[in-house]
Amino acid sequence: MDLATLWFWIVAFLFVGYFVLDGFDFGVGMSLPFLGKDDVSRRQVINTIGPIWDLNETWVIVAGACLFASFPEWYATLFSGFYLPLLVILLALILRGVSFEYRHQREDAAWKARFDRMIVIGSAVPAFSWGVAFGNIVQGVALNADHTYVGGVFGLLNPYALLVGVTTLLLFFLHGVCFVALKTDGRVHEDARKLIARAALPTVLAAAGTVVWTIALAAQRDAPLLWLVVTAGALAAVCLVSLVVLSLRGSDGRAFFAGVITVMLSVVMLFATLFPFVMPSTIDPAVNSLTIANASSTPYTLQIMSWTALVALPLVLAYQAWTYWIFRKRVTRRSIEAAPAHA
Repeated sequence: MDLATLWFWIVAFLFVGYFVLDGFDFGVGMSLPFLGKDDVSRRQVINTIGPIWDLNETWVIVAGACLFASFPEWYATLFSGFYLPLLVILLALILRGVSFEYRHQREDAAWKARFDRMIVIGSAVPAFSWGVAFGNIVQGVALNADHTYVGGVFGLLNPYALLVGVTTLLLFFLHGVCFVALKTDGRVHEDARKLIARAALPTVLAAAGTVVWTIALAAQRDAPLLWLVVTAGALAAVCLVSLVVLSLRGSDGRAFFAGVITVMLSVVMLFATLFPFVMPSTIDPAVNSLTIANASSTPYTLQIMSWTALVALPLVLAYQAWTYWIFRKRVTRRSIEAAPAHA
């Protein structure tokens, strides 16, 4: 495996980490209208991710930086062609982060309600938009001979990309509700379990449609990793069903773990479908497409990045694991009631 291919999979690994970790963050935020029956329960839901949401979000910064350094052509084409959708994602993430910090600055119920709505919007918009973006990347977009996207904003709103967006929205929602069920007690805990059961069917249906369509897309493209696409897609489907079954049986930890594996395998399926391209072109694919080979940095740059990643990545993973261990306990209703109202 050459360094360019290695870095393709490192970028994939970083997006796996981002969608697994920030994915359930999005789900927790979207669950507020369903689980936050009063201010105490809303604080209980938000506090499940209070110590970790910003740490989870840094994965997309690292992924973007590595994409810029390892595949500058891919980065340039992606951010110029998808400028408006990515700007919307950025604004939504800013809105969500500000809302987490500002909602408790006043005791006024209307003030808190406005920021709670912003948390929901700031979670739902990226959850859907990331799916649309990756759906377009995997399916291919209108790139000309200069590797410039010429399809326009509405060209990104095609059926496959929209289906992937709906799937990521529902999957992250289910993933987040599983996390709430794992981390809370009392009424919020029970309501989360019930919500998992209600959200299961639409999520499974959307995910099944995405898996079948993606496998068909990979087969049509004669993807060299078709076996991995099929395997990852099938296992993701099994894990998603297992999540629902385990939740119904009261195994919150195992259900959440099944959600983690589902998201991981889903991202692997998308990257395996994409390989060896990084952005296929729908205009003369053989000439205009960006591939791992023609979009990567120089071997010297990739070599320096590889040594840096070898040192830095284990430290990042260790710190992330330590943080989750420190904040592993449930967020109980009693602890929220005993804490100051601004906590």
